[in-house]
Amino acid sequence: MSKYNRTYHLPWSPGTTSDDRISKSVDSLLNYEIVITEKLDGENCGMIDSGVYARSHSTFTTSPWSREVRALHKLKVENQLGDGVYMFGENMEGIHSIEYSKLTSYYYIFGVKDNDRWLSWKEVEEYSYVFDIPTVPVLFRGVVSSYEELKQLVEELVNQPSELGGEREGVVVRLAGTFYNEEFSDCVMKWVRKNHVKTDEHWTRNWKKANIKRY
Repeated sequence: MSKYNRTYHLPWSPGTTSDDRISKSVDSLLNYEIVITEKLDGENCGMIDSGVYARSHSTFTTSPWSREVRALHKLKVENQLGDGVYMFGENMEGIHSIEYSKLTSYYYIFGVKDNDRWLSWKEVEEYSYVFDIPTVPVLFRGVVSSYEELKQLVEELVNQPSELGGEREGVVVRLAGTFYNEEFSDCVMKWVRKNHVKTDEHWTRNWKKANIKRY
């Protein structure tokens, strides 16, 4: 199983820690169509035909806070992706540091990789449609031409509340088009709020299940 790649922080992201990596340039995001999505406060989960992985990719997850995601996989995804296809998304079943009030799903897709190629956002949306699983909220889609323009846009977006109710943890900026795995660090970058609380062993002992709105 291929783990989701480490995502570099944008140069002005305030939520970096000692083990994070910061991009030295955003030039690869300029003058190309980009998509800015909301970074949700959940658990990164990858799906393949035969199961769901969380942090450890040595074995499928069996955590109590992934029951809903595993059930979703069994119902909609199992044996439907194809060999070498990995679908990545945010597991929102367990409440982390932000309690969202407008969740409509326990899983939100944010990326699909077909062997060594990361699919375009349009293709990600096609997977979302076919499997009837939402993507993470899209906040912007278009072209920016300078560092200053991108920074201003990101700062405006991160100061808004979450599309799912509550505080916004951050945003992810990615190229709208397809790119290869070796290019990931230049094509996907994130901004994370300052003093973001990361999941630790205390969270796993006392986790609380999130509520979702069913329509």
